[in-house]
Amino acid sequence: QVQLVETGGGSVQAGGSMNLSCVVSADVSTNCMGWFRQAPGKEREGVAIVRSDAFTQYTDSVQGRFTISADNAKNTLLLQMNNLKPEDTAMYYCAADPDYASFGRGCTFVDIVLAPDVNWGQGTQVTVSS
Repeated sequence: QVQLVETGGGSVQAGGSMNLSCVVSADVSTNCMGWFRQAPGKEREGVAIVRSDAFTQYTDSVQGRFTISADNAKNTLLLQMNNLKPEDTAMYYCAADPDYASFGRGCTFVDIVLAPDVNWGQGTQVTVSS
């Protein structure tokens, strides 16, 4: 089973920046990797995805403000967040589907959530004050 550990959360004022990291106990270059978030009283939503071929996808609300990347040498998934807004406040989770290519699965927000072998981190809290 793949282990994921997120770090980098905290509190910031609106307009500020924050970087999240997720150390993965597997080769991230072959995974479908993503960041998700869940605010109190809301469902978990996909934020950004990076595929093994470096294709990225973002949810509309963070497009142009967040950047997802994978540091293959360090087996780390990164999320750079700029121009943060109070509505970005949530618990952020990283997720990995290491077998997506082997089983012919896609790499989208829905694919990760539904993957039978998806692995999740414990989450890191991001709080943005106005």
